[in-house]
Amino acid sequence: MSKSTKVRVYVSLKNGVLDPQGRAIHHAIEGLGFSGVQDVRAGRLIELEVDESVTDAALDEMAAKLLANQVIENYRIERVAA
Repeated sequence: MSKSTKVRVYVSLKNGVLDPQGRAIHHAIEGLGFSGVQDVRAGRLIELEVDESVTDAALDEMAAKLLANQVIENYRIERVAA
C-alpha cells in the first residue's frame, strides 16, 4: 500500500484583476468598525491527498490545467509535512 501525502494548492487572483468578493469582505470589515485594512484579496485553498509517487511536475500540471484559471489566477503548491 502506498503512503499518501497532503498537498495544498493556493489559488489567488492576479494583481489587477477585479476581486468583488475581496471588495465585499473589505466593506464588511469596515462596516464592523475595524480600521487599518488597506485591501482584501480573496482566494481559495484546495487540499489533495495524493500518493507519495505523485511528482511535483504532475501536481503543477493538475493546477495549471484544472485547479486555476491561468488567465486571471496564480497558484502556489505546498506539500504538507506529516
